[in-house]
Amino acid sequence: MFRNIELNEQPYSDDDAEWDQFVRDHPHGSFLQLTNWGKLKAQFGWKPRRVWVKEEGKLVAGAQILFKSAAMGIVRMAYIPHGPLVDWNNTKLVDVLFNQIDWAMYDQRAGLLKMEPMLWEHETPAWNTICTQNKWERETDTIQPPRTMLIDITPSEEAILARMKSKTRYNIRLAGRKEVTVREGTADDVRLFDQLVQVTGERNAFGVHSADYYRKLYELFSAQNEAAMLFAEY
Repeated sequence: MFRNIELNEQPYSDDDAEWDQFVRDHPHGSFLQLTNWGKLKAQFGWKPRRVWVKEEGKLVAGAQILFKSAAMGIVRMAYIPHGPLVDWNNTKLVDVLFNQIDWAMYDQRAGLLKMEPMLWEHETPAWNTICTQNKWERETDTIQPPRTMLIDITPSEEAILARMKSKTRYNIRLAGRKEVTVREGTADDVRLFDQLVQVTGERNAFGVHSADYYRKLYELFSAQNEAAMLFAEY
């Protein structure tokens, strides 16, 4: 089954486009596994590396791993946000991929690995079961938000509103009557976005990044039409 498999681990290279397409096509893919996310984190203290498995020249599994030193540089940790990307039901493929991850951990002298794959109960075995099978420690303290709301905006506005709760529809229409408008921001608005995030983070007690971080994030992803800032104003 794994005839002509190619394994690799390296910094970013000419393979970026192939990798990014694999991430976009994968059912559990996320922008946190894209090349640009690694480039972003590289400017803020992390060292990104990528491992993958190819079968007959085609990517079938992989992970973008972020490495960082902690505790006065003595302890080195590794983090895979929204990954690895693999068919968790294919135990042989999982084993091959984690051999590569183990090698990368050894090469980077990392003593701790934290993973947060995008797993959903109706598509894959429960994460608890996967952790038990592989003798991994189940961690309930997440770095990434454990829930994300995705809204398909291709249907009509009325169809989208119909899927919402009545109170949500009321508030949206009330905003329209009060002449609240929504505009797409530009790079000049990153400072405003940062101010809003700082206030919200303090009010709701969650951590936020610096203005430079959001500026670089917007620069990297907006250039690929993969990020936009929307501001509601009146």
